[in-house]
Amino acid sequence: MEFGSVISIVGEVIDILGVIAIVVGVLYAIFDAALRGLRRVSPVYTRFKRVLGRAILLGLELLVAADIIKTVAVTPTLDSVVVLAIIVLIRTFLSWSLELEISGRWPWQKRGASAASDADADASPPITR
Repeated sequence: MEFGSVISIVGEVIDILGVIAIVVGVLYAIFDAALRGLRRVSPVYTRFKRVLGRAILLGLELLVAADIIKTVAVTPTLDSVVVLAIIVLIRTFLSWSLELEISGRWPWQKRGASAASDADADASPPITR
């Protein structure tokens, strides 16, 4: 078995793992939300959104890794690298959007930065006469 075919198989396995991560995450999020809804445990929607988003993020990361492995190691042509760059850009945008939706802040913002800015926005300016 030659190197290119082994790398291709590794890329396919990681692709499959990415899809499995998304499917299992979706099923877990639905099951968890259903149980929380039946037991009337709060929060249902925000937890569902967070769990689902994290599963999708994990799946996207695995799919990007598989694309990089397959493109760079198996078919390193200029066309395939350009297609890879476009795919990575789209998936990166999706990941950032999901991170913003889950945590309420951009990936490059520090934890608590949104809470601090909210507190600053809520604080009223001092009254001067």
